[in-house]
Amino acid sequence: MPNANEDTPSALSQVQRRAVSELLRVAPVADELGRRFQEAGFRLALVGGSVRDALLGRLGNDLDFTTDARPQDVLKIVRPWADSVWDVGIAFGTVGAQKDGFQIEVTTYRSEAYDRTSRKPEVSYGDSIEQDLVRRDFTVNAMALALPEQQFVDPHGGLEDLAAGVLRTPGTPEESFSDDPLRMLRAARFAAQLDFEVAPEVVAAMREMSDRIEIVSAERVQGELNKLLLSAHPRKGLGLLVDTGLADRVLPELPALRLERDEHHRHKDVYDHSLIVLEQAIALEEDGPDLVLRLAALLHDIGKPRTRRFESDGRVSFHHHEVVGAKMTKKRMTALKYSNDMVKDVSRLVELHLRFHGYGDGEWTDSAVRRYVRDAGPLLERLHKLTRSDCTTRNKRKANALSRTYDGLEERIAQLQEQEELDAIRPDLDGNEIQRVLEISPGPMVGKAYAFLLELRLENGPMGHDAAVVALKEWWEAQEARAAQS
Repeated sequence: MPNANEDTPSALSQVQRRAVSELLRVAPVADELGRRFQEAGFRLALVGGSVRDALLGRLGNDLDFTTDARPQDVLKIVRPWADSVWDVGIAFGTVGAQKDGFQIEVTTYRSEAYDRTSRKPEVSYGDSIEQDLVRRDFTVNAMALALPEQQFVDPHGGLEDLAAGVLRTPGTPEESFSDDPLRMLRAARFAAQLDFEVAPEVVAAMREMSDRIEIVSAERVQGELNKLLLSAHPRKGLGLLVDTGLADRVLPELPALRLERDEHHRHKDVYDHSLIVLEQAIALEEDGPDLVLRLAALLHDIGKPRTRRFESDGRVSFHHHEVVGAKMTKKRMTALKYSNDMVKDVSRLVELHLRFHGYGDGEWTDSAVRRYVRDAGPLLERLHKLTRSDCTTRNKRKANALSRTYDGLEERIAQLQEQEELDAIRPDLDGNEIQRVLEISPGPMVGKAYAFLLELRLENGPMGHDAAVVALKEWWEAQEARAAQS
């Protein structure tokens, strides 16, 4: 993507050349839809992110259109033509459709604004595409292509900003962010997605108006954070959130990691370390962006500020920061309305991220490996990536030693998995067999017996049915003896 230091005319021509091939690809569907609206007496234009992505050479099969037709008129035009139609967004002026593999949204010209207390935008319809474009978040998203004549509409210089890699607002940033404070998070998100710079006046407005983000619902905030974290350059967006004070409002645990240094108690910058761990975790992803892994990498050390202690020998300690951090992670993610499963997975990874270091210098017992696998459960592969990413030391000898030790752990896990089916660790006897051997009915003692056998399985590996029966009977006799003494 051209940057602001390149010659603007050549950058523009490069952008325009990209757009031609992209628009030709979608022209059959876009032009046909445009003609249908024109024949019905309405105007239609490809708009916003679709035009931006076409100019960037990355337009997918999701096409956004805007029109002067009201939603009910849009339905009348689209229904006979599309393969399928849905109207779940019709209250906000949007009709969705599918045609020839393209996902299409047609939205009536509109404007949105918040009052000082509302969490939801008030929607009102506009009468011109210029009115529609001025309400959009950034100039690079305020371009349109009128159809079917294919006339380019760019009243706010979005094409030049796109070529320069700059995010600006069509009007003043203060007006834009007052209308919809979520746009401040979107600035950070687009900076991360597009690797663009945010204009100084936009950054200044974000800093001055950061408190306005508090009227936006947690669900909308979460959506923007997710898109930012799943982008190609999340560190850029996160840094902007922290520098403008927005992170203090939506993810305060992140700026809290910027622990002050003092000359007597030096320690690594936990904030910078966490961002490096995030980048290193991303580098280990194999099947595309992994939100659970990225959240765990970002949040793994958020318990450190609360657990920091200055020791008498000059060291700084963070005892049990993984346990504290897991609780903080659960609380923050719950407040941001993440699903219960995602909260559980991310907080569990945070809790486990130091477990590897507790096993010593590569001296692994089979029992320790089994417990490590059991505790990680389906998160084991993510835990491998998180643990490896958590090494940010510049000491190459130390880094290589940690890597080799973890290589040894993974090899041992693989060996035990092959021998013992570690992925499904369970006792050698199930609940029904326990009841039959002990001649007891379902109840708490069956659970206790099951836990005893599971502990044996973790400690010793598979015992076999007969040995497990003997061990269970011996345990049961000890339980009855204790009961008789009491």
